[in-house]
Amino acid sequence: MSSELIQKRINGPVIIITAPSGSGKTTLVKHLLSQFPSINFSVSATTRAKRPLEEDGKDYHFITTEKFLRLIEEGLFVEWEEVYPNQFYGTLYSELTKIWDRGNIVLFDVDVLGALALKNKFNTDAISIFIKTPSLDILRERLKKRLTETEESLQKRISKAEQEISYAHSFDIVLVNNVLEDTQKQIVDIINHFMTQLKHTWKHDATTL
Repeated sequence: MSSELIQKRINGPVIIITAPSGSGKTTLVKHLLSQFPSINFSVSATTRAKRPLEEDGKDYHFITTEKFLRLIEEGLFVEWEEVYPNQFYGTLYSELTKIWDRGNIVLFDVDVLGALALKNKFNTDAISIFIKTPSLDILRERLKKRLTETEESLQKRISKAEQEISYAHSFDIVLVNNVLEDTQKQIVDIINHFMTQLKHTWKHDATTL
C-alpha cells in the first residue's frame, strides 16, 4: 500500500499515553490492555538494542538505523523521533490500519515529543494522558531500581525528564503515579469515560467497543 493511501485512512480512535522514562507508563499500559480487549497496543519501531525479556514484534519492531531511515524516506511513519543520539523511535501507518480494520482502538505508548506529534494529528476521537512521578527524586530512585543505568545515563534521563515534564500541560490529562494501584483505578475510569463517549461519535462499529 502506498504512503498516500495509508495516510488517507488515519481516521480511527486513539489513546495516547506518554511519560518520562521510569514513571510507570509501561506498567499502566499493560494494565489497560488486560482490562479492555478492544484496545490494541501500537507496536513502535526502534533502532535501540533489545532488552532482556523483550520480544520483537510484540514490544517493539527492532530494526536497523539504515532501515529506519529508509522508511522515513518512504513516508511510512505517522511520527518518528530521534529520542537519544542515533536512537530512533517511530509509529508505522501499517500498525494503525491493522488495528482499525478489526474495529478496535489504537493505544500509543510513546515518548513525549512523539506523543505531541500524534496529538496534533488526532484532534478528534482521541485522548492524551501524561504520567509523571510525584517528584524527580522519586523518579531517580525508580530508575536506579532497574539496575540498567550508569550514573551518566541516569543523569541524562533525569535531565530529559525535567524537559519532558514542562510539556505536561499540553496533554488532556496529567496523572501523578504515586501509588500504582490508585493510578491504575484512575486510568481505567478515564478510559471507561472515553469509550462511552466514543460509542456516540465513532461510526466504524460501536458494538465492538
